[in-house]
Amino acid sequence: MPSGAKLDRKNAYMAKVVELAENTPQTLIVTVDHVGSFQMQQIRIALRGKAIVLMGKNTMIRTALRKRVEETESEALANLLKSINGNMGFIFCNEGQLEFAREVLGQYKVPAMAKAGTVAPVSVSLPAGPTGLEPAQTSFFQALNLPTKIVKGMIELTTDVQLVTAGDRVTLSAQALLTKLGIKPFEYGMLIRSVFQDGCVFDAAVLDINDEVLLSKFMRGVGNVAAFGREIGIPTEAALPHMMTNAFKNIVALVAEIDFNFPEVEEIKAILSDPEALAAMKAAGAASAAPAAGAAAAADAPAAVVVEEEEEEDMDFDLFD
Repeated sequence: MPSGAKLDRKNAYMAKVVELAENTPQTLIVTVDHVGSFQMQQIRIALRGKAIVLMGKNTMIRTALRKRVEETESEALANLLKSINGNMGFIFCNEGQLEFAREVLGQYKVPAMAKAGTVAPVSVSLPAGPTGLEPAQTSFFQALNLPTKIVKGMIELTTDVQLVTAGDRVTLSAQALLTKLGIKPFEYGMLIRSVFQDGCVFDAAVLDINDEVLLSKFMRGVGNVAAFGREIGIPTEAALPHMMTNAFKNIVALVAEIDFNFPEVEEIKAILSDPEALAAMKAAGAASAAPAAGAAAAADAPAAVVVEEEEEEDMDFDLFD
């Protein structure tokens, strides 16, 4: 059992972990694989006054959180406790400083050589062409079954080859070859694994969701509600514009060929009675629809479904009613 000053330091550390976890509005849980002490020191200095970087042994962090959960029955700390695993640490961000902390972590990444046995974070490819190595180094290429030829006393790759695949472990031969070529294919830094906020732990991918993404998802949901309401025949506020448009189209179809006018239909009847104006309108519509089709993407898909349903209702009205 630790005693004296060592025990005091451990108790102070565990109290600091609990205090920051409970009182910091946003906490980044980061992985620190292959991050050196100097690199970590630079990140601490860059975040000073805006965020606190805290590392420590997982067992001590679990012990501190577990004791606090037993005392307070805090569901928030219980959720955080489940995320304490691996080579990780915390960045406790002050109010409104989360995006700044993300920018700092993106800046402090250092290139690194490939090491045998490590999992490659990215794929590494070698382009066809001269390698700058002498013919005596062909054994490295032969060990990896890479096609080569000797041109002007230098080894040259005949085709592009993928040396390392992301997610696979780097082989000893690949490490030796990349070292010979002087290539540092990887970048290492603190990576955000998850975020602890308002008592919940969620994946870091949520931080990349912006207003445009939220708006597109909301509009897609509105389109689905409108299409569903039209399909089952229940009026909804989302489908109201489509219902009014469809009703107006039916009215126009009724009065198009009879002697009955009202202000809203006069312009349409004038176009229908003028073949040249009708052809020009169709040509203009086709020209504007062509570039818009590529930019519409998934957000316009529900609207297309609704329009198709309207056309079906028009057909039913014209044929049977």
